Amino acid sequence: MEPFRTIHSIITPLDKINVDTDQIVPKQFLKLIKKAGFGQYLFFDWRFEKDGKARRDFILNDLEYKNSKILVTRDNFGCGSSREHAVWALLDYGFRVIISTSFADIFYSNCFKNGVLPIKVSKQTLQKLFETKSEIEVDLENQLIKFDGTQIPFEIEDHWKKILLEGLDDIAITLTREDKISKYERSQANTKFPAS
Repeated sequence: MEPFRTIHSIITPLDKINVDTDQIVPKQFLKLIKKAGFGQYLFFDWRFEKDGKARRDFILNDLEYKNSKILVTRDNFGCGSSREHAVWALLDYGFRVIISTSFADIFYSNCFKNGVLPIKVSKQTLQKLFETKSEIEVDLENQLIKFDGTQIPFEIEDHWKKILLEGLDDIAITLTREDKISKYERSQANTKFPAS
């Protein structure tokens, strides 16, 4: 997993509440067996008409936001089913940060496990972000969002912060404990178990 660095980007303002994982990546696209490739299906039913033409009124189809790495959205983002594909689609599309007032619990933890930083902010801060036209900075090391001459601190558990900063996935985390695992395995090598 790629280590998280300070992100400088304009925001993509997705002004919707209760965005569920089926809206983030619809179920018909869950057949891919790799994490890559899901970005093209992100918000598919909102981005495209039934004939495949891009909807002009959907924010991701506005070229102004083409290279944005920060998605700002309303309450309860990532609700619905627990599909990890939703985070894969957001990351594959290019988003490294999602800012909202609240997230569904499973979606929230899936973000960290896949290199995406979900940040919870107050409604007042969220509204200011929706209104800014300038680039913002997300500084994970110092836990700050910087924009329009202001610095907004955000909370993150130490465990999740370490995972993002060091780019650790579940396997890499396990390998950091290799000495303890090996020691345990050696201690069990001569253990005899009763016959069943």
